[in-house]
Amino acid sequence: MHVHHDQLEISTNGKGLYEITREVQSKIDRCSVRNGTATVFVQHTSCSMIIMENADPTARRDPEEFFDRLVPEDADYFMHGSEGSDDMPSHIRMVLTRTSETVPIVDRLMQVGTWQGIFLFEHRRAPHRRKVFVTVMGE
Repeated sequence: MHVHHDQLEISTNGKGLYEITREVQSKIDRCSVRNGTATVFVQHTSCSMIIMENADPTARRDPEEFFDRLVPEDADYFMHGSEGSDDMPSHIRMVLTRTSETVPIVDRLMQVGTWQGIFLFEHRRAPHRRKVFVTVMGE
């Protein structure tokens, strides 16, 4: 079994979904794994990883709007606010989603569905540079 570790750095311009499917596939292309899995893990507590529809850009706006309503900023019950009013809501949004996604690899290709993509889901308003760790394992 081969294990390959690599990292991506994703620049965000504030809240939203940032597709990284091609970048992850590029990491797979550079290693010797033909069949296995790729795990994509974001090393932050105020953004997350999701698999989402990548064909229609309006489908990306709906999760953003949903989470804005589900976990609003400036809620009077948040105690943590040292980094701004969007900090605690961003942590809760991350907890409700995930920090990683794992996708099968067959014949060196990720087996995402026709309309699926891997996205970094940024929960903060300000631009950030996010570190995403990619682990590819298999034969």
